[in-house]
Amino acid sequence: MLVSVAVLAGCTAPGPAPGAASAVPAVTVTAPEPELRTAVQAALDRRAAAVLGHDVPPGDPAAHLADVPLATWAYRIIDVKRDGARATVRAELSHTLTGHDTGPVTGGRVLELTRDDRAGGWRVTADRPAPGAAPQLWEQGPVQVVRGARSLVLGVGHDPARLRDVAAVADRAVPAVQAAWPGEWAGRVVVLVPRSVDALGQLMGQPADAYRGIAAVTTGRTGPGGGAHADGSADRVIVNPEAYGGLGDFGQRFVLTHETVHVATRAHTTAATPLWLSEGFADWAAYRGSGRTPAENAPELRDAVRAGNLPDALPGDADFTFGGDAGTVARAYAGGWLACELIADRWGEDKLTAFYRLAGASGAERAFRDVLDTTSDAFTWAWRDRLRQEFSSAPSR
Repeated sequence: MLVSVAVLAGCTAPGPAPGAASAVPAVTVTAPEPELRTAVQAALDRRAAAVLGHDVPPGDPAAHLADVPLATWAYRIIDVKRDGARATVRAELSHTLTGHDTGPVTGGRVLELTRDDRAGGWRVTADRPAPGAAPQLWEQGPVQVVRGARSLVLGVGHDPARLRDVAAVADRAVPAVQAAWPGEWAGRVVVLVPRSVDALGQLMGQPADAYRGIAAVTTGRTGPGGGAHADGSADRVIVNPEAYGGLGDFGQRFVLTHETVHVATRAHTTAATPLWLSEGFADWAAYRGSGRTPAENAPELRDAVRAGNLPDALPGDADFTFGGDAGTVARAYAGGWLACELIADRWGEDKLTAFYRLAGASGAERAFRDVLDTTSDAFTWAWRDRLRQEFSSAPSR
């Protein structure tokens, strides 16, 4: 377990942001005839009101949301195609959860409608993910709800006691993250627990094999390196029940704390943020105060250094790619964590968070200069020296 904790955090697993928190790609909106658009929007609004009121028929997948605390639910028309008494609509669905979301979760949908003059116009007969969009949790079965003090856990097909255990761990993760990241964020986390790793793969829109060894992922980021949008849109932590269930108490706390860091820092995590920093900071916050040693936390990197394979440079983004060599990924996480440890130890924790913010806004090079008053080359030399001190008896140079 000690070898695999960092890998099991799994934040940079391959694939696009899942439908659970992905925006509809930019498209050219087709303008239907105004009367048709107005009538179709009215039908979509009626469906939204029915979902919010938990007033949909039993066979409708939205009926699985009966216990979910929905605050908003709305459709925005992108395109309408009519064929006589039938119409097909591409739309963006946005929804929020009461007390948890400051911005919406969005996803692409295709809705089918039938003209029903007796019912007052158009009626929605089907609502499914748009091509290329992943399904939502409620399409996998009735959603179970557990409310924690600082968390909301939504699951499908689990013993309620197991979901309560996840909520308890998430509740401990939030204050740990608040202590490490004093910036403004919601201070709460939403955790999804699908039935299986196969179900997780469906939510991510990727083959399940990409996630079998990963205990959890965080949505709302645009792929490796983060690229989160500072738009207030909601994140979700999605747990792989199989890998997560195989971890001990520390491993589970580590994973959910690591993922919650990504929720807290997403407004300051951009394409300019190197993965060694975003993943290293998440590991730093998760290990913070644990009393564990670098040799315990980074056995793969320790063994490499002792074998004479001291890294020449900070981990590159490609080193974090899952599906490649597991040792490379583990050493990358460890290297990023120790880089953040170095900043916190030598310059202070406030400087570490300031470095993170400026790196996301203006790049790491400027953050090295303006926050740490150093250069990337000088920092890399200091980091390599730190690895020598921690993992080998070789003299510093």
